[in-house]
Amino acid sequence: MTNIIRLNETASTNSYIRNYKQQHTLEEGSIVVTHTQSAGRGQVGNCWEAEPGQNLTFSIILYPEVIPANMQFLISQIAALSIKALLDQYTTHITVKWPNDIYWNEQKICGMLIENDLMGREISCSIIGIGLNINQTCFTSDAPNPIALTQITGETYDLETLLNQFRAIFFRHYLELLKGEFESIRSAYRKALYRGEGYHRYQDETATFEAEIAEIESTGHLLLRLRNGKLMRYAFKEVKCV
Repeated sequence: MTNIIRLNETASTNSYIRNYKQQHTLEEGSIVVTHTQSAGRGQVGNCWEAEPGQNLTFSIILYPEVIPANMQFLISQIAALSIKALLDQYTTHITVKWPNDIYWNEQKICGMLIENDLMGREISCSIIGIGLNINQTCFTSDAPNPIALTQITGETYDLETLLNQFRAIFFRHYLELLKGEFESIRSAYRKALYRGEGYHRYQDETATFEAEIAEIESTGHLLLRLRNGKLMRYAFKEVKCV
């Protein structure tokens, strides 16, 4: 069983792991979970709101050295698929909003911050930070569409049980990754996508337009197909859903 470090409070579980592993050996799959984060981080400097003791806020460390650096998006994919599989046990309409937000219908229930350290053409270390809304009933930040599992189902959940369930699911997916089952992972991710079928409205730095998801490249880039057949390629934060 992998090591779990439990904290009452820390600024960020991702940052804690980075600092900790500078002085200690941290085995692969170790998890840092905290009661509260004083400075939880989201993608590109965003903050993550989490009421103390009501949600799962944790990070997990991997050493996926067999995965080429140019295929690091697979780590994001298995993390997203693992959270979806966990939530699928309790509710329906869970999807993955590219690249790795987890949605219930049109509302965000989980965010991730994945930091990969590269050494040449390999990934020397991957830290996966996850904030999963579970028992929180009121959100006060300016985040546009948060929701928690308890708001969906009306039930209250034991966080330790959910964390253990996630670990079991995640390590199954990680084993698939280490065994080279890349296409299976990519196919499952494609099927899980939010707005994965049909034309929807998007906005980039120049215009608002309608498009459908054509492909997610192995690099993680999003390919959108316009109604006239033209393909548009985007990196994270270069386009958003409307």
